Amino acid sequence: MGVDHSLGYYDKILIAIAASLAGGSLVGAATSVAFRLGLLAGALLATVFVYDAVFRHPPQPETNSKARYAAIVWHLFLALLLLPSLR
Repeated sequence: MGVDHSLGYYDKILIAIAASLAGGSLVGAATSVAFRLGLLAGALLATVFVYDAVFRHPPQPETNSKARYAAIVWHLFLALLLLPSLR
């Protein structure tokens, strides 16, 4: 009855994206490299991870009925939030 705390593939991708952006920012702030250039390098590296997650290993749709109902409820909630602003 132990809880599985292992990270999944997409969890690792999110961590890699955040780490590359943070690393680029840190390089730009802590070295003589311009901050924008360091951030650009981190963003380019993050783009590689996004490409891998979206195009090489795309997420598969859930077949779970609970996930389907949750998506329907979420979209209804968003529609209720947006309806007053459409008037």
